[in-house]
Amino acid sequence: MAGNTFGRVFTVTSFGESHGVAIGCVVDGCPPGLPISPEEIQQDLDRRKPGTSRHVTQRQETDRVEILSGVFEGITTGTPIALLIRNEDARSRDYGNLAETFRPGHADYTYWQKYGIRDHRGGGRASARETAVRVAAAAIARKWLREKYGVRVRGHLSQLGPLDVPFKSWDAVHGNPFFSADPDRVSELEAFMDELRKSGDSVGAKITVVAEGVPVGWGAPVYAKLDADLAAAMMSINAVKAVEIGAGFRAVEQRGSEHGDELTPDGFTTNHAGGILGGISTGQDIVVTIGIKPTSSIRIPRRSIDKAGRATTIETNGRHDPCVGIRATPIAEAMLALVLIDHSLLHRAQNADVTTSTPKIAARAAETTGSKKSRKPARVNSEPNEA
Repeated sequence: MAGNTFGRVFTVTSFGESHGVAIGCVVDGCPPGLPISPEEIQQDLDRRKPGTSRHVTQRQETDRVEILSGVFEGITTGTPIALLIRNEDARSRDYGNLAETFRPGHADYTYWQKYGIRDHRGGGRASARETAVRVAAAAIARKWLREKYGVRVRGHLSQLGPLDVPFKSWDAVHGNPFFSADPDRVSELEAFMDELRKSGDSVGAKITVVAEGVPVGWGAPVYAKLDADLAAAMMSINAVKAVEIGAGFRAVEQRGSEHGDELTPDGFTTNHAGGILGGISTGQDIVVTIGIKPTSSIRIPRRSIDKAGRATTIETNGRHDPCVGIRATPIAEAMLALVLIDHSLLHRAQNADVTTSTPKIAARAAETTGSKKSRKPARVNSEPNEA
């Protein structure tokens, strides 16, 4: 199977299945000399792992990471870093009825037609379980980006099903199981999810991730556009069906006089471009929003076919997230960080010595709000701490 390696300079090759012995990855291209420990990686993994609240799957995995190579005396050596996470709570019996049938909305049918063999237990290689190793690899990337450039990557839930979740404060994000930046909406989100779980159905979500402190100049104008790579990276996350950069689809109804971010000596007046112009970072916040479809594994009976092509009805039992988007924020942050470190190293390789006489005005950049009234430049918080 091809297609298991992400990146060009900083690469991540993942392996393993949902109900196999373990999942893991090999990180290659990490610069030497970065202090890193399992405990630092574990902090990000604990934000993504299952069983953290009643609103997500109750599969109990510690997601304890093991560093097998590439780190000596707590310092990266520049050699491949192998990370391993053992599966501890797989209940394969819950998937016995899926060996001969295909779940609607899942990769079961397409996977079978492509490879002629599949591990039906929990989705096998197509399971979102694989995203744990992306989060682990990105913990390394996030630390390097923070220490080298002061880049901070963080995200929040911006919509759960029909419920909009407005942004209020980053301080609120880690105080609730939804990664909501509005603490006043948490009780409403909990009530909504409790009713949804009882119904046996599922719902989608929208996640917004932001990278602050990204220097101007990362990316390239043709086939290596920063936003193109970000879109591909986000679409590689299970269940993601839409990606927006900056204003995204709001740009369709905007006029050019509104959408084009004006430049002043004090900075950009707006950030409808999401921090990227011509495939190259502007120095403003990079803002990416993803749309996640409803979970396909639901208890409600659905029509399908078996391997012989005969009509059948299927309902999925076992432990599943009624909304996979609830745990997706750390995953979206991870993919943003992995793209950024790859582009930072590509930029360093070719353009590290490039200088111009034009001031880098984006040190004062307007936030992306989507508001038609926001015209005043605002200073970006560039403290080198990440959430």
